[in-house]
Amino acid sequence: MNGKFCKDPKLATPNDLFFSGLINPRNIENQVGSTVSPEGTLYVGYITSNPENKLFTKVLNKGDVFVFPVEHIYFQFNIGKAKVVVIAVLSSQNSGVITIVNTVFRLNPAVNSDVLSKAFRLDQNVMKSL
Repeated sequence: MNGKFCKDPKLATPNDLFFSGLINPRNIENQVGSTVSPEGTLYVGYITSNPENKLFTKVLNKGDVFVFPVEHIYFQFNIGKAKVVVIAVLSSQNSGVITIVNTVFRLNPAVNSDVLSKAFRLDQNVMKSL
């Protein structure tokens, strides 16, 4: 609220963005008559921006919560055998979603493969096949 971080972002760990308290049963005797029932196992993570480019990951189980800071590349992957129910709360009513594959590889007109091979540091033949 005051424009200052609670913790230096460079010292952050995945546990700073994690909460496992949703596993506790909830009372549904309320105005809306509902509650949350998470299931499954989810592998989540995000990558910080330059210059650190640090990977943060965590395995979430029933009732866990993970916060994705804004403006980072993040992922969620179901590693369990059950279906996963996810609740996403976004910081904007029009936050937008950027899927890397669609943004980079399905543009029309396409990004020049020379540019992409240098950006991804891949051989140009590999880049063209992608």
